[in-house]
Amino acid sequence: MSHDTENAEKVHYICQTYVEQKTGRSGQASLKIGKQFQYSTAAEAQNRAEREALSEECAGADAYMISEDPGSGEVGSPSFLVRLGNVPEFDDF
Repeated sequence: MSHDTENAEKVHYICQTYVEQKTGRSGQASLKIGKQFQYSTAAEAQNRAEREALSEECAGADAYMISEDPGSGEVGSPSFLVRLGNVPEFDDF
């Protein structure tokens, strides 16, 4: 049995939604993560983000992929498939 499959990079496809949250006395809105869904393909994550973004309670949605090194547990930076609506800046991610 080969150890190559055990050490192979794992790719995760994520749909993440955002909701607006009023903060402080000024009532200024900020974004917080609403829901997260994991899928086996990029198309599934992107389709879910597109559906979620149409919802009234959803301020915005991202579909992205991340790579994970199973040996170290390290996760790479997200690679966005689609960003819809009001989403945080990439630096805030």
